[in-house]
Amino acid sequence: MTINEYNQAVNLYSDRLFRFVLKSIKNQYTAEDIVQDSYEKLWKSHQNVDGQKVKPYLFTTAYHTMVDRIRKEKRSVWTEENALPEESHENHYNDLGEVLNIALNKLPEIQRMVLLLRDYEGYSYSEIGELTRLNESQVKVYIYRARVFLKNYIGKMETVI
Repeated sequence: MTINEYNQAVNLYSDRLFRFVLKSIKNQYTAEDIVQDSYEKLWKSHQNVDGQKVKPYLFTTAYHTMVDRIRKEKRSVWTEENALPEESHENHYNDLGEVLNIALNKLPEIQRMVLLLRDYEGYSYSEIGELTRLNESQVKVYIYRARVFLKNYIGKMETVI
């Protein structure tokens, strides 16, 4: 990978990578750190990375960095102090995005990650499997379970509108 390809990767993927991490982490500063770490790791191994495979490399690196950070924070008191309050979906909402964000937060971590990679970032099942080190059938099961949960959580459209 050349310096120009690296700079192009920053321009093309940094916003998408940040959105992906932020949707999962819910902390802007931590998301910025993870994206920065991902680009730093890319730079350190830029001679070994093919210019055509930069996007999967970045998302894989960010995903694994994020998982490591989440595991580390689960062992600390910080996550208990900043836990999100429970909100009921039975209230009437004006914003479908708000309902989806609440529902996404209730998903288990792995289901949320694969669903975001599939539906928000447009990765194929096999690409998600490579990124998360899961086989393709596991990815499909997690996405299916996440979608069923979201469907059941949101319920009828009258609840949302």
